[in-house]
Amino acid sequence: MTLLAADFGKVAVLMGGLSAEREVSLQGGQAVLEALVRRGVDAQGVDAGRDVLRLLQQEHYDRVFIMLHGRGGEDGVIQGALESIGMPYTGCGVAGSALGMDKYRCKLLWNGLDLPTADFVMLEQTADLDRAEALGYPLMIKPSREGSSIGMAKVENRPQLEEAWRQAAGYDIEVMAERWISGAEYTASILDDQVLPLIRIETPNTFYDYEAKYQADSTAYHCPCGLESEKEEALKRLARQAFRAVGATGWGRVDIMLDTAEKPCLLEVNTVPGMTSHSLVPMAARAAGIDFDELVWRILSTSRVDG
Repeated sequence: MTLLAADFGKVAVLMGGLSAEREVSLQGGQAVLEALVRRGVDAQGVDAGRDVLRLLQQEHYDRVFIMLHGRGGEDGVIQGALESIGMPYTGCGVAGSALGMDKYRCKLLWNGLDLPTADFVMLEQTADLDRAEALGYPLMIKPSREGSSIGMAKVENRPQLEEAWRQAAGYDIEVMAERWISGAEYTASILDDQVLPLIRIETPNTFYDYEAKYQADSTAYHCPCGLESEKEEALKRLARQAFRAVGATGWGRVDIMLDTAEKPCLLEVNTVPGMTSHSLVPMAARAAGIDFDELVWRILSTSRVDG
């Protein structure tokens, strides 16, 4: 069935919010809003505060395009809240959002399914630092439930490990140490179960951090990614499998690295990827012949309600 703009009713583009990724969310949300308006959708931007449910009901919105990143937007909280009032929304449901946001439990799930990911440990007490060191330096330290590489650090020794743990714990009480992977980084964008062309990411930074993602002009994005077609298709299949494993649906992104032996390691799932000028999903969509406005339209077309 061909959808018309009027079929979506009044659409709220949820952006901003209260997480550490507020500014990125505002940028992407504005871009999405403008695209929907260009396509004739009755859409309005809503900066999501603590009264967001009351506002959505009071203003008689019909559905929500979620552009909230991080806590409260990508972790199942807003998804569950919207289901409680029966309002359709874009992206993953509650379980897929929660698992995708929680890097540690996501990796536990992948391990249980024999999907490849780097060795890791949770840092809960000082004794866990010894377990982390047993993985071998260097290590990547990351808050389990933050996005955009916020709070992440590469460490080479015990003092750095202790400091990075302390810093990361300022963002999340659950902190993970992961074996450092040296190799090429790829990202697989997924749109309604279709895996778009892979992008290979290159940065002169130590890793693809917040500055490399959103501020630097020195980050290079290669699409086509440079892999032989068979290898690219294999990574696409792995990305789809990893995405489905966490219960993710609609749209999202799976990040993968190839180690020095060219073996894949799943990094994480992004269930509400960025939609700024530097963002990867729009870039992959363009390579597949899908312009930004059409991409936004297709994402809105997958809006759902499970409640």
